[in-house]
This record gives sequence, C-alpha cells and structure tokens, in this order.
Amino acid sequence: MARGAREGRGVQGLARVAVVVRAGAAPLWWAGVFAAGVGVLPPGITGRRIGVLAGAALFVIGAAVVALTRHKRYTALLRGAARAGKHDVLQDRAVTVRNWRRGHRWWLLLAFAVALGSSFAVPAAGGMLLAGTGTGLRLKAAWLGRRERAGEQLMWLRVDWLDGRGGGPAGKTVKAYRGTGVAAGDAAPGGARRRTAALV
Repeated sequence: MARGAREGRGVQGLARVAVVVRAGAAPLWWAGVFAAGVGVLPPGITGRRIGVLAGAALFVIGAAVVALTRHKRYTALLRGAARAGKHDVLQDRAVTVRNWRRGHRWWLLLAFAVALGSSFAVPAAGGMLLAGTGTGLRLKAAWLGRRERAGEQLMWLRVDWLDGRGGGPAGKTVKAYRGTGVAAGDAAPGGARRRTAALV
C-alpha cells in the first residue's frame, strides 16, 4: 500500500477515524500537565487548594464530555460504512497524526496559553481541564477501537473531508466511512501504533 494519501483520478486517500480522534490526545495531555504544574506556583485569586480541587472537577468533566460527544453520529457512520475499494489508498498513521497536529498547532498553542494564563486566577485548573480533554480523546479512540473489534473492520474516512472546518472525523462534511479488514494499515483498532506493522 502506498505511503501518505494522494488524491487522483480513480484514487481516494483514506485516513483512519480512530487515529484522527487520537491525534490530539497526547499534545493536549502534556500541554495540560505542564500548564497545571507551572500554574500551581502562583497562589492566584482563589488559592492553590481551591484551584486544584476545581481543576480535578474540570478534568473529570472535560474528559467525560469529550469522550461522550457525538456518539450517535459516530455510531450512524459506523453502521453505514461501505467497503473500501481497490483504488483507495490508506494513509499511514504517522502521516495522519502529523497532518492533524500541523493543522491544529495554533489552536493547541492558544489553548495552552489560556490554560497557563488562567492560573493567575484559579491555579492549575486550566491545565487540568486541558489534560482532561486529552484523556477524553483517548477514551473516545478506545471506544472506537472496541467497536472496530466487535465489527471486525477498521473505519476510514476521506482525507479531503478533514481539510475544511467540518468538525473533525464526525463533522458535517463527512458523508460516510469506509471499512477494511482489521489487518489493514499500520494502526491497530483504536488508532494506537501496531506492535508489528501488518501488510495489506
């Protein structure tokens, strides 16, 4: 299978749904942890104890909201998935992750700056919320992985549907998913890196 996904006549580039979901988990988590660690230093307006307690609550809420958002939309797309065609080109996991992070780098930096700045009012809370959203993305990817294992097929979507502001892998620009066998591509169910890369 060719590396990276190039659009062409009769060829459709596909990216793994779970990989796209999972791509933001690590940068959000680490940015949140760093912001919370630095943000606990100033006493802030509320004091450190209240800030950390509020941050813990925000972490749980943020993780739950992100993990559970759009489950119905994902489920509908999963059920309506068509089989990937022989002309479809599967994008490598690393390429998908790199493209997502490049496309969202300014949003990630802005979120980090806001989380760090909020610590002067409520110490650590903003960073813990940011870390919670990263955890929520990982939980959502894990849920998708369980669905992929249960259905014995991996879910993909067209790369060009991720270029606009359609709301991500379950956004309004995404019309349908495509499915492959569980051995396709170089990412395991749920979007994690395979221990041993499988050949398509």
